[in-house]
Amino acid sequence: METSQLTKIFNTFDAGVIVELLLIAVAATLLIVGLQKLLHWLADHLHGQNRLYLLAMAPLLRLAILIASLLVIVPLIIEPSLQNMVALLGSVGLALGFALKDYASSLIAGIVAVGERPYRNGDWIEVNGFYGEVRHVGMRTVQILTADDTQVSIPHLRLWNDPIANANCGRPQLQCVADFYLHPEHDAAAVKALLQDVALTSPYLHYQDPIMVIVHEQPWGSHYRLKAYPIDARQQFRFISDLTIRGKAALARRGIRFAVAPVTAATTA
Repeated sequence: METSQLTKIFNTFDAGVIVELLLIAVAATLLIVGLQKLLHWLADHLHGQNRLYLLAMAPLLRLAILIASLLVIVPLIIEPSLQNMVALLGSVGLALGFALKDYASSLIAGIVAVGERPYRNGDWIEVNGFYGEVRHVGMRTVQILTADDTQVSIPHLRLWNDPIANANCGRPQLQCVADFYLHPEHDAAAVKALLQDVALTSPYLHYQDPIMVIVHEQPWGSHYRLKAYPIDARQQFRFISDLTIRGKAALARRGIRFAVAPVTAATTA
């Protein structure tokens, strides 16, 4: 009895329906691949906010194409009635609940990520110790490219339990920090002005954003944090290296000594 009721839900398949389903699937796949390649090609020729806006459109358009394809495919497979839809969705939901709980949770989290946008293409995020640029926001995972050119796929499931640090949150600029550890015997005001000059003369500096020098006094010396913004978030590592190298050289020319960490008993053992 249950088998006969289940067969009534589905339409009768013939060669024409099968060909139509294949054409819809192929067209949706080609459209998704083509749009993603086009958007990434256009984004490579843009800079700043326009590049990030364009990259953020990729997952939205892909989701819209998938939903439109399902809306076209479902009436071809199922007799479109309220009773049939309720029966089918109930069966599918029960199967997903038992067999694909984690996968379904990642898919739901992926839809939430597209809506809430805790990360977008072009953002620099850190999840579970992995830090890199978001290159692709899929339905189940987000793919990031680390500074070591390693691609990491992170399930959207992390949204529910793990903190997600987003360094630029859709903005082209990203704050960078260069650390300096100095011997306590020095003129702090002069060092602060010197480090500000180091940042101002960097070829990577975005001049519209502020430059800050934060000083923390420690038992072993003084900790300076030089904070500034590069022109593009992708330049952050070159920017930090430039600030560090030229900052150390400028401090050395002034005869300012660097701090030396105290040797502990555990180290000498």
